[in-house]
Amino acid sequence: MSDIGIRRQALVERLHHLRGQRVIAAMSGGVDSSLVAALLHEAGVDVIGVFLHVWDYVREDNCRQGSCCASEDAYDARRVSDQLSIPFYVMDMRKTFREHVINPFIDDYGKGRTPNPCERCNRFVKFGALLEIADQLEADYIATGHYVRRCDDENGVHIYQGSDHHKDQTYFLATTTKKQLSRIIFPVGDLQKDQTREMSLAYGLKTAMKHESQDICFIPAGDRASFLKQQNAMAGFVAGDIVDQAGHTLGRHKGIAHYTLGQRKGLALGNGPWHVVALDAKIARVVVAHPEDAFITQVSVKEVHWLHAPSENTDVYARVRYRMKPALCKLDTADSDTLQLTFDTPQKPTAPGQVVAFYCRQDELLGGGTVLATNR
Repeated sequence: MSDIGIRRQALVERLHHLRGQRVIAAMSGGVDSSLVAALLHEAGVDVIGVFLHVWDYVREDNCRQGSCCASEDAYDARRVSDQLSIPFYVMDMRKTFREHVINPFIDDYGKGRTPNPCERCNRFVKFGALLEIADQLEADYIATGHYVRRCDDENGVHIYQGSDHHKDQTYFLATTTKKQLSRIIFPVGDLQKDQTREMSLAYGLKTAMKHESQDICFIPAGDRASFLKQQNAMAGFVAGDIVDQAGHTLGRHKGIAHYTLGQRKGLALGNGPWHVVALDAKIARVVVAHPEDAFITQVSVKEVHWLHAPSENTDVYARVRYRMKPALCKLDTADSDTLQLTFDTPQKPTAPGQVVAFYCRQDELLGGGTVLATNR
């Protein structure tokens, strides 16, 4: 048996305890969730494929960029479900997605914040509304293609970074509640991405070599400003000054919606490089600083959810950007609603509205929250 065959057998055996139980496979039409459905099916699980219709895409704007439209993704998910002979449903989540993802996204950019729509989608749609659907379908669990590892013991559910650290998605689950995570499984968390494709090819899945989009799902072309204008969200497009930290005017801009904290490209300023360090929505001002002055040491965090709250002796690491390595920090309670973290070493800036993920030993997810403010 080949190495990929041995690994596939091990993953299926790990799912045998779910034999006969009903599990919802959250199918996006991509290779990861397709493989999840295949593994569950082979393990003897009563698996139902569900595709969440969250947004009506404009084909001319999106598909020409190489991303699939919602109808094509749903079609691919249905093809895989038919291939596996499992039931398949398309669920209309547009209203929920608009309320919990799109509207906050628009509101945040108008206020100079940088929202994280993927985190909100996980919290309110995939692991919020979808769990309600699971109850309606009398399913015990939801299974997703996230690159996350789950281990259970007498202390409950433990979530670890995926084996493929380049694809690890624990950061986007940091604000998911303990109750939600108790009913979510992640069958591909132990795989590398190339192994996922190899295994999908071994199954003969029709999505095995499908292109993977890196964009926000409702902005596949990556043009955030155009999307906001299409939504008539004009609060972030008031022209104003670009200034340094001393208040000296360095240039003009066409709206704070074009910028995010930490941004260094597209500023078109002399004597650089520069980083965006503040956005003042009230007076439409963008504040920049040289790299050595842009680093932060403190972050105020709101809406904190703990999977496992750290003890006083636990070394806590924080991740305030998706691609950063978790960094050692100290935690203090600023007030009943806010947590203050202080990094041992200065970090590249993050933005209000982004996610903070907390870890111990740098790989176990402890919980997370939302950035309220930063200090240098």
